[in-house]
Order: sequence, then C-alpha cells, then structure tokens
Amino acid sequence: MSSGPDPTAAPGDSGDTRRTSVVIGIVLIGLGAIFLAERALGLDLGRFGWPLFVIVPGLVLFAAGLSAGGREGSGLAVAGGIVTTVGLVLAVQNATDLWETWAYAWALVGPGGSGLGLTLYGLLRNRPEDLSNGLRMLGIGLALFVGFGLFFEGVIGLTGEPFLVGSDVLPVVLIGIGVAVLAWTLLKGRRA
Repeated sequence: MSSGPDPTAAPGDSGDTRRTSVVIGIVLIGLGAIFLAERALGLDLGRFGWPLFVIVPGLVLFAAGLSAGGREGSGLAVAGGIVTTVGLVLAVQNATDLWETWAYAWALVGPGGSGLGLTLYGLLRNRPEDLSNGLRMLGIGLALFVGFGLFFEGVIGLTGEPFLVGSDVLPVVLIGIGVAVLAWTLLKGRRA
C-alpha cells in the first residue's frame, strides 16, 4: 500500500534529494566544528590533521551510500571505504613518518578498504551477500598486508633492520603460513 507523496516535501523534492541535503548539512556543521575547535584550541590541522581532508570525504561517501541504498548505495559505501582507508593510512604514515610503508599498505586500501565498506554496508543494511563478500575482500586485504609487510620489513628491512633474516622467527613464520594454507585448502575441500 502506497502512502503517497510526502506532503511536507517541496514540489519536485524527492526523498533522495532530501537525504543528500541532510548529509551535506551534517558534513558542513562537522567541518565548521573542526575548524572552530582548531582555532579555539590552537591546533595545527595543516601539519598533523591534513589526513582529515581525505578521511571526512570518505565518511561522507559512506554515509551517502547508506542513505541511497541498493546497488548505488553499495557502490558509494565501497568508495567511502577506500577513501577513508587511504586517509587513515596517510594519518598513520604522517604521524610515524614511515612513508615507505606504502609499499605494502596499499593492500589495506584496495581489497581492504573495499571490503570494509562492503562489510559495513551489508551489516547495516542487513544484506548477507554484501557482508560475506565484504568480509572475504577484507580478509584478502589483511592477508596481503601482513604477507607483504613481513617480506618488506622482515626480509628486506624497508624501514629498519630486517627481523626475519638470520633469526629463528623466519622458519616459524613459514611453518605458520604453510599450516594456514593447508588448513584453508582442506576446509575448503570439505565444504565443496
């Protein structure tokens, strides 16, 4: 049963337009509050807080995805997850001055950020398929991050001394990875 048009909406004003205006209004209020806090507390957002200029638009994209729903909503949620993750990685790199970590941190953005956006979208919108796909992508991103991180930091020593080469840790890590791959393969074979 249709409830008919919204009597409080202006002529030509759809629900999507109204939701978008609400999101934009909330974002503007949030940005204003951040800038006001910067002035009142004497913070230097230009030096340390600049990743917020990447994180906030990512959160806006995610919020727009939640308000849009459907296929468009999941696409916006994925884009929001990617952009937000880029901002968070940049924030960590900015705080630690370890920019070289981008050699393996990209895995958190590509499959990881996409998976995060889709997982949250599926969870909040009660879409089990999106949740399942998102968790899979998130897991792949985290596995790639750990694997490449172990290689670049443990074997090559990208940001310092390599901690795996010439130590007892490398054989244990290789055995652990081998056990994980074997267990995954055997469990996957039982489900089929």
